[in-house]
Amino acid sequence: MRRLMASILTGAMLLGAPSGAIAQEKVVVAGVEATRIVIAPPQTELARIIKAGLSDAYVAANRETRAYLQAQQLYYFYGARYFEPLWLTEGEGGKIAFSANAEKIIEVFKAAELEGFRPSDYLTPELDVVAAGTDPARLAALETAFSAAAIRYAQDAYGGRIAPTQVSKLWTLTPRKINEAEMLMKLAASDAPDQILRELSPKHREFLQLKATLAKFYDGGVVDAAVTIPDGPLLKPGMKDERVTLLRQRLDLPEPEIPETAGASAVADITYDDALVDALKGFQESLGLIADGVMGPATVAALNGGSATTKDDIIANMERWRWQPEDFGKLHVQVNIPEFKLVIMDGDNQTYSTRVVVGTPKNQTPVFNDEIEHIVVNPYWNVPSSIATNEIAPRLAGNPGYLDGQNMELLRGGKPVNAAAIDWSTANIRNFSVRQRPGAGNALGRIKFLFPNQHDVYLHDTPSKSLFQRSFRAYSHGCVRVQNPMEFAGALLARESNVTVASLEGMFGKSERWVNLETDIPVHITYFTLRVDEDGTIRSYGDVYGLNKRLINLLNE
Repeated sequence: MRRLMASILTGAMLLGAPSGAIAQEKVVVAGVEATRIVIAPPQTELARIIKAGLSDAYVAANRETRAYLQAQQLYYFYGARYFEPLWLTEGEGGKIAFSANAEKIIEVFKAAELEGFRPSDYLTPELDVVAAGTDPARLAALETAFSAAAIRYAQDAYGGRIAPTQVSKLWTLTPRKINEAEMLMKLAASDAPDQILRELSPKHREFLQLKATLAKFYDGGVVDAAVTIPDGPLLKPGMKDERVTLLRQRLDLPEPEIPETAGASAVADITYDDALVDALKGFQESLGLIADGVMGPATVAALNGGSATTKDDIIANMERWRWQPEDFGKLHVQVNIPEFKLVIMDGDNQTYSTRVVVGTPKNQTPVFNDEIEHIVVNPYWNVPSSIATNEIAPRLAGNPGYLDGQNMELLRGGKPVNAAAIDWSTANIRNFSVRQRPGAGNALGRIKFLFPNQHDVYLHDTPSKSLFQRSFRAYSHGCVRVQNPMEFAGALLARESNVTVASLEGMFGKSERWVNLETDIPVHITYFTLRVDEDGTIRSYGDVYGLNKRLINLLNE
């Protein structure tokens, strides 16, 4: 009985908070409408055991907790059906077997690979109806275990298996959540519960095409995708370069281990070290190139000869699609970090695209969804505390006039103070804030596109235009620099009646000006290393931050 109660409690904890009447009906008592809870008495020994376990879980739970609501919901749900099992049925000679509906769900579990899942996550040892025999306690445990497996599959299909923040604390997406109790009721009431489960996966075009591609692997096919190492300066031994992360992936070398003492915020080493040099020499030698360990144009071209994408890559990108909202918004902006690209989509039509510069592997651009609400012309740049501490403070110690030379000002309590009058040998810059005044040399350029968020990142102009000519463009402190910001503004404002590019340019000057959009525009910052064209062609992009690999590891644990 203890084991049974533990299993039932586990099942109860998987169910969501109540959202509607379950085992309830409206009645009128003395002219007042009230809700009557209908708990039907169990008619069989199995039903009585199920009721006892659910009742114990319900009574034991703290009324102020979610566990109480979950236990209550499950108790009401089974109570409405005399506590009879959903998934078990009695056959000839009293033999207990799975019901027809349960068998349909089992077929979904068996085909879980086609969704990028592991069948063993759902077809667990607890679902052994033969082993349960006719023991009521074991059958009751089997019943609740099956409900738990069905709900687990439903949630995995609907919102993914891994929490985005497990991959990176900067991935603050909110995956979709099913109402678990409602889903259980829906499955129980349907003659086609298998179809309900299959329809929970995303309907995005690229997800469906990735899913179709995944099926080819299980049919024994090979899927090719272009793999690119970006152009850049000559890479010599001992140098640091953001492309090192991609080069390690291309040559199938593990990332150097990060000491445990480094903390969770530690970043990958981008030093072109001896192990990577040796691997590149071997690659060069195999192709008849000069095996000098220097990555120049010829070696980059050879590295970009292409390779087959992997099943794990497809599954990881499908998982990230499961985290996205079902509706991106008819008119929306998407920035895909591995592509270094921004697009504006109007329905299924791409109306604009441009190059962007994203954060370095050390200062990663976060992944999240938001809405552009404001355009700021002649913006101040409020210098992040990390930059002020690590970059500006050391310069002030040797040159108190440094801020003036950068068109910056120091503030305390929101009011400007004279940085040159402060003794920086004892003062802590964290007690101040630093901002750069509007102007042509401002780090944000002439314009920024603001979607207030917890990361304090946004899209903006930049005076550093040369970086847009590079293939690898991960050089910012986390914000997204837009190559042609006024062109982008024009495309973005296509439906705005009160503001135009001309009116924005008319605001250029020394004073910060804010423009509020009539309609907020969804913006999605994503991290897809595989993109699928309309014709099904898969394009592969570098795992800039090594986070696709991290997700693959989590999915395979």
